[in-house]
Amino acid sequence: MSAEFELCPGRKIGGSNPCFIIAEIGQNHQGDLEIAKKMIRMAKDCGADCAKFQKSEIEHRFTKLALERLYTSPHAWGPTYGAHKHHLEFSHQQYRELQQFANEVGIFFTASGMDEMAVEFLHEINVPFFKVASADTNNIPYLEKTAKKGRPMVISSGMQSMETMRCVYQTIKQHNPNFTFLQCTSAYPLPIEHVNLSLIPEFQKEFPDIPIGYSGHEAGIHVSVAAVALGAKVLERHVTLDKSWKGSDHAASLEPAELAELVKAIRTVEMAMGSPVKQMLPCEASCHSKLGKSVVARKPLKKGETLTLDMLTVKVAEPHGMRPENIFKLVGKKITVDLEEDATITDAMIKG
Repeated sequence: MSAEFELCPGRKIGGSNPCFIIAEIGQNHQGDLEIAKKMIRMAKDCGADCAKFQKSEIEHRFTKLALERLYTSPHAWGPTYGAHKHHLEFSHQQYRELQQFANEVGIFFTASGMDEMAVEFLHEINVPFFKVASADTNNIPYLEKTAKKGRPMVISSGMQSMETMRCVYQTIKQHNPNFTFLQCTSAYPLPIEHVNLSLIPEFQKEFPDIPIGYSGHEAGIHVSVAAVALGAKVLERHVTLDKSWKGSDHAASLEPAELAELVKAIRTVEMAMGSPVKQMLPCEASCHSKLGKSVVARKPLKKGETLTLDMLTVKVAEPHGMRPENIFKLVGKKITVDLEEDATITDAMIKG
């Protein structure tokens, strides 16, 4: 079983702890603070553990030419990519306001630090953990600086190879023991055939001492529920108030009813995982009493007879007697009482 650690105050992940569910608001707030607050409350109401945003210090994340590039996408919020990104970016004060709102609502609050200066700000406002977006997973200088801050880290693996993830593991492990990898494929929305849930057990084998999770961008909830059944200890899904809104992430996001159903399904699956010990359970007693079979006499038996297999058979009997799997152990033993045909054979009737 993977190691467990405290991801947020009072909330551990890994081991036998419940899956930690992150509602990724990202930039689906449309640059509107009130919409962002509605989404935080929605995440809480639907049962998610954490509301997560994406924080950039835009001039540190992008080059000047990248920001000046004309942006003609139907999802654009401005004529250039820089204008588009600035429209969607909240100020430091707005982030503090959102954090305070999340505290009041009663849900954990964090963000992906999309560049090193954004990580510095998130560290300053004391987020419980850092989320590393797939685009920065192979950004080794960024990972080292982030890991050294000592906060737990949740690291997506989109666009990376297992060889790169081994390098990431070694890099972070030197500085910080508390991190988790999320299986992720960076496509929005994600075609089902490229989800690759089979990588979850592969990650578990490759990195047995850290929890493994899943960040999904597929439509619907079924794949994410399956990821938890495979052992995902953290689940991240994008959320929206309306899939038809402008923005490329909305189509790969869950609306409130879907998020609520996902949380419910995950908690149901976790309960259903139960125990790895196979034994008859108390809830099976009624069925066993009615349908459980026992060894009985195939024909009348005389006291002192040595039992052979053709003297015995298995039936639903009253009262219950020896279990059918023990029938071969009776061969060669002596019966200590007279029995009629169909009579139940019990331990007390067998000599030796």
